[in-house]
Amino acid sequence: MEGFGDEGASVVSPVARWEHDAWRMYRYYLDRATPHTVCRWIGTLVIVAVYCSRLYYVRGFYIIAYGLGVYVVNLLSGFLSLLVDPEHEHSDGPLLPTKCFDEFKPLIRRLPEFKFWYSFTRAFIMAFVMTFFPVFDVPVVWSILLCSWTLVFLATMGCQIRYLIRHKCILFNIGKQKYGGQKSSASNNVSSMA
Repeated sequence: MEGFGDEGASVVSPVARWEHDAWRMYRYYLDRATPHTVCRWIGTLVIVAVYCSRLYYVRGFYIIAYGLGVYVVNLLSGFLSLLVDPEHEHSDGPLLPTKCFDEFKPLIRRLPEFKFWYSFTRAFIMAFVMTFFPVFDVPVVWSILLCSWTLVFLATMGCQIRYLIRHKCILFNIGKQKYGGQKSSASNNVSSMA
């Protein structure tokens, strides 16, 4: 009998092999999408629009939307938080680099952008799929859920913004600033001669 009792032989079922190959292909495309931030977020906005249109079409599943909203607020809180809390971290020495080989990292998020995007997109996909199962369409008063979510959002984001202002953090850096500068007098003379 082949593969039976032989420790060197490995019998892998075709289903397990297919599952492994599908997972590797999924990870491959996910890794390739990592540097394309704008394209990833545009795709996510399309998914959000499809989900919102589905909610508008069925006019229900408010409890799923509420749970999704609370989860998104939790993700935002992690995205707007520092990995190391300066208030609780006790350092004996200076925080700035003291030697030429020391590295200074002024801001490290608790939830990096890619993980934030991935969790955000996955949550909307799961919520979209849940709208096809009537067991999740619990009758609730949507206005109470909306007021509750608004209070959770304002309280959480208010605390996060005060936290960021207190620690002088700038989380959204668009890139290198461009300075207008002054033209040199030699270039002004050349352009006036022409």
